[in-house]
Amino acid sequence: MPDFEAPLYERLVRRLERGPSSFHVPGHQYGRALPDKPYALFKDIMGIDVTELDDTDDLHDPTGVIRDAQRLAARCFGADETFFLVGGSTAGNLALLLAVLDPGDMIIVQRNVHKSVLNGIALAKARAIFVAPQLEPVTGLPTVPAPSDIEAALERYPEAKAVFLCTPNYYGMHVHLAPYAEMAHRRKVPLLVDEAHGAHFGLHPDCPPSAMQSGADAAVQSTHKTLTALTMGAMLHVRRGRVPMERLRRALSAVQSSSPSFPVLASLDIARAMIEAYGPAWLEPGLKAARLVRERLARRGGPFAVVEPAVCEACAAVDPMRIVLKDGTGTLGGVRLQQLLNARGLWAEMADDRHVVFVFGPRAAEADAEKLADALDRIAEEAGLAAAPEAGREGEAATHAAAGRPGAEAWSAAFREERIGEPITVPLMPPAEDATEIIPLEDAAGRTAAEAIVPYPPGIPLILAGERISGPRIAAIRRLAAAGVRFQGAADPEVRRIRVMRIHQG
Repeated sequence: MPDFEAPLYERLVRRLERGPSSFHVPGHQYGRALPDKPYALFKDIMGIDVTELDDTDDLHDPTGVIRDAQRLAARCFGADETFFLVGGSTAGNLALLLAVLDPGDMIIVQRNVHKSVLNGIALAKARAIFVAPQLEPVTGLPTVPAPSDIEAALERYPEAKAVFLCTPNYYGMHVHLAPYAEMAHRRKVPLLVDEAHGAHFGLHPDCPPSAMQSGADAAVQSTHKTLTALTMGAMLHVRRGRVPMERLRRALSAVQSSSPSFPVLASLDIARAMIEAYGPAWLEPGLKAARLVRERLARRGGPFAVVEPAVCEACAAVDPMRIVLKDGTGTLGGVRLQQLLNARGLWAEMADDRHVVFVFGPRAAEADAEKLADALDRIAEEAGLAAAPEAGREGEAATHAAAGRPGAEAWSAAFREERIGEPITVPLMPPAEDATEIIPLEDAAGRTAAEAIVPYPPGIPLILAGERISGPRIAAIRRLAAAGVRFQGAADPEVRRIRVMRIHQG
């Protein structure tokens, strides 16, 4: 058994073993307030669900075991300082932006970022300079802006206070970050990265390098997504120098609960401990399970194919623990395929109109991988699907053409109308209702949106309140809605109608 060091978790276990009497919150008193049946499973974790006591430390002013656990995490992930987050990567993104921006400041940010980044800019009362992403040529899906476009934005707006990027994307497509870090540092501004889906990057030779390894000044990782922390457990890794640390600490205290979950904190400590105890071997089962599915699908040559993005500037690497699957015949859309898998007890991470995305955790089981492959065989047989006429990258393009639609281009066009936008204020709250009206979506071209339209997942706003609604955006909404994709923020859940600003008659 390798050495296992998790100071926060170990402290919580030791105090529970001493049989303490609770005269403090939380009210369940180590789970003793609940009967064993039917709550035994839940009671187990309540034993370490405590509050800030003399021996448990304070997340917002750590001087004991939380400080020790965060220092171990910083060492493990290559940061000068690491902060534990109990509000997911959302909390880290909000805090970072509040730390580096003052009201009226400008920040260069890729347009296809998570909504938490936009909320952070809005809370800071700053202005966003949106830069359009590149398109991965096989799928047409957006990734990260080209380095030349970020360079041009920095030249056009030298007063910008930071560059904010998001990689890898929900489909596992990643770009090399070192060039972006170098150009930001030449202008003495920080490179901030939402790396929510890449907590495992840099931990195995088969995985791409992490943002911190690539020179980023700060990176937010959802440790719960691809490592083993509890949901909402995330980490913010920071390199000192370009990020104001005292402002960051104060921002974290402002956006995170004053009563953080100790089970979530302990799970972050454990996630890091397992990595350090086992090294790259900790990820081997997940990598092997993902390989098994890829190899079996390729060997059988059926209708379902793993999408293999092109290696290029827009996608320099792909997450090996994430599989993007499509029906190469164009018969089953992604949402429908996901539903068929759900009915068999197989739950994917997300789906769009064409793809289903599967995330393999670090300890994913081969038996589950075999179950997935078997289920895909049965679905193909029941649906009468023959082998895809073409495979690989050409097959993806052929599928788009056969379906008479431009693949993900409709989605991507929403972000590509301007390579580099003018500085805009991102609204935090919607406008007053009496200043808006709800109209049919097909009549909205040219109007100003009064609500955000957010396909979820992935949580990237397709339209922001205050943005002009264009034909390509309308086409993307229709396509996604027709496929069964859910939307957040829309007054009409089916997005047949949309809220826009009234046109004032002079």
